[in-house]
Amino acid sequence: MFGDSFFKKVEDKSGVDKNTIISLANKLQNSNMKDEKVLHDLVQEISSLTGKSVSKEKEDKIVGAILKDNVPNDLDKMI
Repeated sequence: MFGDSFFKKVEDKSGVDKNTIISLANKLQNSNMKDEKVLHDLVQEISSLTGKSVSKEKEDKIVGAILKDNVPNDLDKMI
C-alpha cells in the first residue's frame, strides 16, 4: 500500500522508523477507533514516539476529527 518513499518521508519528519510505524499500524487495526479513550491514548503514544508535545486542546481537536470521520484520505499529501 505505502512504498518506501512514504516511510522515508514519515521517518524524516518524525524520527520514527518504519518498523515502529508498521507496529503502530497493526495496533490501530485491532483498536476501536470510535472509542474516545483509545484515541486519546493513541495521540499521546504518537506524541511520545515523535518527541513532539500536543496540547490538551489540540489532542481534543484531533480526537474530535477522527470521531467525526473528518480525516483526509490522502495521508501522503499531509507529509
